[in-house]
Amino acid sequence: MAGLKIKKGDQVQVITGRDKGKRGRVINVIAKENKVLVEGINIIKKAVRPNPRAGIQGGIVPKEAPLNASNVMVVVDGVPTRIGYQILADGKKVRVAKKTGTVLE
Repeated sequence: MAGLKIKKGDQVQVITGRDKGKRGRVINVIAKENKVLVEGINIIKKAVRPNPRAGIQGGIVPKEAPLNASNVMVVVDGVPTRIGYQILADGKKVRVAKKTGTVLE
């Protein structure tokens, strides 16, 4: 299984589905399932039981559901782009935007 090119904290744009065109920040990456959680995108309503010890009131709570990583593109300099890898002169492997050639990180 290949590793994901999307990292936690990346700005991404949804390229297909109900939320197409929306942008958000990656909250969590689930590499084993090839999925990402994006802030404010793919919102579902979840019924939650009250838990007084944890301070949870309960009821119907909106939360983010995972999206397939293939349905989002990383936004670099305001433009959605694919991501590749490049090895620098010092031997360090970095992520690179395919459209602009900008080095990420």
